[in-house]
Amino acid sequence: MTLEKLKTYFINEISGQYSEAESKILFEIFAEKYFELNTIQQRAQKQLKLSAPQTALFERAISELKTGKPYQQILSETEFFGLKFFVDENVLIPRPETEELLELAIEKIKKFGAKRANFSVLDIGTGSGIIPIMLKKHFPEAEISALDFSKNALKIARKNADFHNVEINFMHQNYLEENLTGVFDVIISNPPYIGIEEENEIAASVKEFEPTIALFSPTSNALVFYEKIAKDCREFLSGDGLVFLEINQKFGKKTSELFADVLSEVELVKDISGHERFVWGMKTVES
Repeated sequence: MTLEKLKTYFINEISGQYSEAESKILFEIFAEKYFELNTIQQRAQKQLKLSAPQTALFERAISELKTGKPYQQILSETEFFGLKFFVDENVLIPRPETEELLELAIEKIKKFGAKRANFSVLDIGTGSGIIPIMLKKHFPEAEISALDFSKNALKIARKNADFHNVEINFMHQNYLEENLTGVFDVIISNPPYIGIEEENEIAASVKEFEPTIALFSPTSNALVFYEKIAKDCREFLSGDGLVFLEINQKFGKKTSELFADVLSEVELVKDISGHERFVWGMKTVES
């Protein structure tokens, strides 16, 4: 089978799950991974003859795509901020909104950042470790810690940190049940924020293949993580510290209000789609 015929076959086979445009993009992604051909090379080598083992790779990918499994999990990797990160069924696949959270954090840290070069950062609910790793790349002298309740997620996070050659202090901790130790100059988090009553609004492909523990609040209170973070900011955020949170767009005002009497400045920020998606704030010695 030639590369061109494989592409036609691939698009036809997954047409029930994806549009033609989406299928073409997926083919390019899989072909680059399996055959080490970038998009330009694929177009130039349409008549490239493929071996049976090579086509078998695509057969398996097609079978998994038909189940609704995310292509990132099939490939065991994804792209975030232009870099490769490993993922599996134990961690959330990074969303564009989290890139926006990091962009916001990087911008504000540079502008208002901690007074010391080796300021300390805590990421709560780190998952695949993308947040602390990207912060470490932008601020190499920072002392960065990250915690998660899932041991399996931490395995992926450590694998990603090793791959990117950065040092992160990963901690296994049930954040809602345990106390923090130490004081941090920056606290950042993208915690589980989907309410139980919102489950019907979530796509089946997300609920069936991504960890519900990272998606849904563990209680009927969708703000339970934010309430504890706000409480912890009193004791565990330094006097000139910064906070960055990705939030549920339905509870923007309620979430920001949790920090009104904890931080000296709190701002509710919309994402690129116009949804209230982030809260960031600053604490001063007087607050």
